[in-house]
Amino acid sequence: MKSDPGVASDFLSSKESLVSNSIALFAGWIKVQRPNMAESKATSVLSWDQVSSLNDVLTEVVLIHGRGNFPTLEVRLKDVVKTVRTRLFESGILVRDVRLNGSAASHVLVKNNGLNYKDLDLIFGVDLPGETEFQLVKDVVLGCLLEFLPEGVNKEKITPLTLKEVYVQKMVKVCTDTDRWSLISLSNNNGKNVELKFVDSLRRQFEFSVDSFQIILDSLLFYYDYSENPMSEHFHPTVIGESVYGDFEEALDHLRNTLIATKTPEEIRGGGLLKYCNLLVREFKPASEEVIKSLERYMCSRFFIDFPDITEQQRKLEVYLQNHFIGEEKSKYDYLMILRNVVNESTVCLMGHERRQTLNLISLLALKVLAEQNIIPNVTNVTCYYQPAPYVSDANFSNYYVAHTATSYQQSYPTWLPCN
Repeated sequence: MKSDPGVASDFLSSKESLVSNSIALFAGWIKVQRPNMAESKATSVLSWDQVSSLNDVLTEVVLIHGRGNFPTLEVRLKDVVKTVRTRLFESGILVRDVRLNGSAASHVLVKNNGLNYKDLDLIFGVDLPGETEFQLVKDVVLGCLLEFLPEGVNKEKITPLTLKEVYVQKMVKVCTDTDRWSLISLSNNNGKNVELKFVDSLRRQFEFSVDSFQIILDSLLFYYDYSENPMSEHFHPTVIGESVYGDFEEALDHLRNTLIATKTPEEIRGGGLLKYCNLLVREFKPASEEVIKSLERYMCSRFFIDFPDITEQQRKLEVYLQNHFIGEEKSKYDYLMILRNVVNESTVCLMGHERRQTLNLISLLALKVLAEQNIIPNVTNVTCYYQPAPYVSDANFSNYYVAHTATSYQQSYPTWLPCN
């Protein structure tokens, strides 16, 4: 019996109409459930170009590298989200929504924005009332990794502990009166980590306006599940973006024009100081010079509150350089010099010898960076002078100056690193 082409066409048309109506109802549900979001200055509907860019991010293959002889996992973000959300639901944890966050969200909104998009940050809105739920989330993610192993791998003897050691770069759990969340970061050797954050509550969700964007993925995930046709300019789901900075259009303007703005940096762990200098080295400019100079003091004060010990400061700086300048080693020196200048000019909370300790640490790290790049080929070209001082008895303090040498290099760098 032959099928009637007209009937088949009508069926497909009615099916797509059903999907279209369902997507419209889903968008309407968002407006009903979150009326403040739908009308807020903090939100905006993404354009077709932005939705298309978002689709590219969610469907591209991402590598999760294993340690030792374990295979590399090849996954797509949309599959990660679907699997994790389904397994959480089966474990009794309801996901309120899923959001793309950070530099990846900024990349979707404005390509080539200067932020060096690498990490893929996903936020799952969940309830975490107690330790049981935190443990369930961890178990679910590790179980999903087992599902992502390629065919042919014997999974029977692979334990969750093994998966954690092999594929997880870091795990964080925060449980305070104001913040309840956990983070599981999946390893990528090129720095493009998949970061899964499970958030019950988080008081401070951004550092600067340009990294304050969150894109709600639920409508697009719904489309993936129920539509067989590819998206187009005239047929795609409504996707909402939010700036937790508070004003979406203002934050978007800052992103397009590479401007730096923030609010109450004393609320940020580390004060946002390291990120601020990272923006400066990428040629972002303060939206207001007067305001930012005042905020620099708060950034420095909070940084030294959170990292008061010189050893902690060194560890923090070394890890930051390692994680945020992959493939950009030549920018490390400029970054450290900018950081040194900000600390020198805007630190008001330290004793004199503590301030000099930190400045000296940054100078020595900068010297180390030059040496690693062979800009200072060997120690015979460097003369170091020691300057005695009353605080020299401090075991953590060593004060060195690096003098100019007669040797000329292809790239010009100042090698005099003063400690004021």
